[in-house]
Amino acid sequence: MIRKLGVCSWSLRPEGPRGLVNKIKAAGLNAVQLALDPMREKTWKEAETRDALRAGRIDILSGMMGTKGEDYSTLESIRKTGGVRMDATWAENLAAARSNAEIAKRLEIKLVTFHAGFLPHDRADPERAKMIERLRQVADVFAAAKVRIAFETGQESADTLLEVLEDLQRPNVGVNFDPANMILYGMGDPVAAVTKLAGRIAQFHIKDAVPSRAPGRWGEEVVAGHGAVKWGPFFEAIKDIPGDLLIEREAGDRRIEDVATARSVVERERRDA
Repeated sequence: MIRKLGVCSWSLRPEGPRGLVNKIKAAGLNAVQLALDPMREKTWKEAETRDALRAGRIDILSGMMGTKGEDYSTLESIRKTGGVRMDATWAENLAAARSNAEIAKRLEIKLVTFHAGFLPHDRADPERAKMIERLRQVADVFAAAKVRIAFETGQESADTLLEVLEDLQRPNVGVNFDPANMILYGMGDPVAAVTKLAGRIAQFHIKDAVPSRAPGRWGEEVVAGHGAVKWGPFFEAIKDIPGDLLIEREAGDRRIEDVATARSVVERERRDA
């Protein structure tokens, strides 16, 4: 199985397209998951971004979009504001999805990931039905552009996510599996979860974390190889699951070095496989 390794563009905190290329290379990589919102918001020029990545021979493996109004200050705040959940920002977020789908189409990006938001576990919860209908609309927007989408893991259990994917009935929707998110949100063992979600996974994030010591609070993201993700069993569990690997680092002030460390973890596990 051919599986590419890259880095999430936002992890490197680049000031522009050329800076992104330089930082990707400094981390020892040649592929990226590209945040689309800077181009949609016109803070980055789409043509300049495309040309810089091509000139640097950087492959775009996928895209990413955020949603307006997300508040990650606490687990409770993100439960209320994440993804497509909030009524106040839904129209704007749907419009953003339409624009991002067109950007992805022009850049020939075949997969875009995002946080769907906290999906209620109870099928009878009216919020769940509302969110499923909204996610169907987003899925259809991207399907029209011939782009797949994938939801980030973590804000719900693997079982709940599987149920929602079945209820959606949209073949272009899958999962972006992030083992650290399962730990950060306290949503179960990553190896057990990845096994359950195997048939729906489109891409993997390489990120590590340690669990919270207090219920209802965030865990802590750490450098890959220094957290609770059991990388040996994890790579054994995913060996037959297609999907590229994208290193994500959202904490700390040594992003290039931390991404390079994560690259080394992946390379070691590949050698040992």
